[in-house]
Amino acid sequence: MGSNDYINNYFMPKLYITSRLFTPDQYATTLIQQYTLQLHTLYNYGAQKVAIFGLGQIGCTPAELGKYDTNGSACVDTINDAVRLFNNRLKPLVDDFNKNLPGAKFTLINITNISGGDPSSAGITVINTPCCNATKSSGLCYRNQAPCSNRSTYAFWDAFHPTEIINVITAGRVYNASSPLDAYPVDICTLAHL
Repeated sequence: MGSNDYINNYFMPKLYITSRLFTPDQYATTLIQQYTLQLHTLYNYGAQKVAIFGLGQIGCTPAELGKYDTNGSACVDTINDAVRLFNNRLKPLVDDFNKNLPGAKFTLINITNISGGDPSSAGITVINTPCCNATKSSGLCYRNQAPCSNRSTYAFWDAFHPTEIINVITAGRVYNASSPLDAYPVDICTLAHL
């Protein structure tokens, strides 16, 4: 929840007026309000153990790096700053649900923290270029073209989506947090046993 609201809406001002209607702070508030309603609906349908995933650093994707000036930074900080406003509202949301919804066990997965380590320690050496030849318009791979031969060294499959090795690393830390900052209040392994 949320990535496409930023990538395919808020940060596409030529197609959508959202960024002219809302400041980043107002937009994050609006998204959280909508998210709260959706999560209440799931809870009302019987969902009690729910893992909410924060957004990753969208401003570090190859697509966004190709569209915006980084001003010397490794990523597009204006995008990551806007995403941080959304992520900062998730912990209070989890606390509110756990306190006020009987039987609810919500947890927050901090994708920004999980993805913030040194990728070279896992053999990932290409972090800002997609493994496949991606189109400029969609950021997805061109059809019928071979991807890179050494995909386990790439962080991104196409201009937006992580490769299998990134997903494996992320899944491991989501299930068994290796840092107290990876999940709040518990990781998914603990959540499953509550």
